[in-house]
Amino acid sequence: MKLTRLEEKNLIEAIKQEFLESNKAVPVGLGDDAAVIKAGDTDLIVTKDLLIEDVHFVFSYHPARLLGKKSLNVNISDIAAMGGMPMYALLGLGLPERTDLEWISDFFAGLKSATRENGIALVGGDISRAKKIIISVTLIGEGKNIIRRSGAKPGHVLFVSGTLGDARQGLLLLKRGVRLGETKYADKLLKAFLDPTPPVQLGQELSRRKLVSAMIDISDGLSIDLGHICEESGCGAEVFLERLPLSPELCLLQRKRLAFALRGGEDYQLLFSVPEKKIRSLSELQEKYRITPIGRIISDPGLYVIDKKGRRKKTEIKGWHHFRKRVNRIESCE
Repeated sequence: MKLTRLEEKNLIEAIKQEFLESNKAVPVGLGDDAAVIKAGDTDLIVTKDLLIEDVHFVFSYHPARLLGKKSLNVNISDIAAMGGMPMYALLGLGLPERTDLEWISDFFAGLKSATRENGIALVGGDISRAKKIIISVTLIGEGKNIIRRSGAKPGHVLFVSGTLGDARQGLLLLKRGVRLGETKYADKLLKAFLDPTPPVQLGQELSRRKLVSAMIDISDGLSIDLGHICEESGCGAEVFLERLPLSPELCLLQRKRLAFALRGGEDYQLLFSVPEKKIRSLSELQEKYRITPIGRIISDPGLYVIDKKGRRKKTEIKGWHHFRKRVNRIESCE
């Protein structure tokens, strides 16, 4: 079988079966947003992400400085999804011989900016020659009330932070030749893809207040990542399409905006479930952050969408798949 016919989750499941071992020092291992390792009284949260040229970014599209920031921020998003605080980073960097020093300088300026904004220390790594640019960041954080994907239960309400679909539209604009600074309405969408800022402080507050039963960051698309919560929690979910939070810019430019919000990917927002008895306690955070209720956890397996007329239908889980040559066609939900 070729990798192009293999889903990422199938490969991860095969790896889990091969390496899954009981270890009291590793309460959370393969299969969540990050691993959790016991170090005395401290829970260390460890995650790794790859950004590969022509897979995750195109050299001519992505300014080096913003790519440096994004390479760290996509890892911070995983730590945020566990309710943790990012602390230490290691960088693996593969560079082609064609790479000029100005690009390298700008990349590290962006990386440094992201470390300073989040109080992270770069403590090591490795650099090598490569045919294309390869960026591998390992991030280590810590947390007390670790939030996993597996705690959602029927009746829990689903919330999402920020707006959805902007990054997918930003990528589409880049492919059409639009660049930062050309039009004011497009800049927000371009930055959503080029320079995402994960809500790490929100994740920490949700953890500290013990409001959340399950949480994940939205990287592959709302439907795929909600599917992860459902799979790990042994349940299903209903999403009200009209409640999906959309930016004015996306609404202005995209007719299939609901499909982009449901399946777009790279939003790096937080998706989480909250027991009904704790929703009132969430109102204080809603004054500080944009948090939107979008649906609920149900006992029936699968993902269902409810349109503005109240019609309910089961929907196919779609979004970003790493081993497909082209991103899935975005279909209309309207």
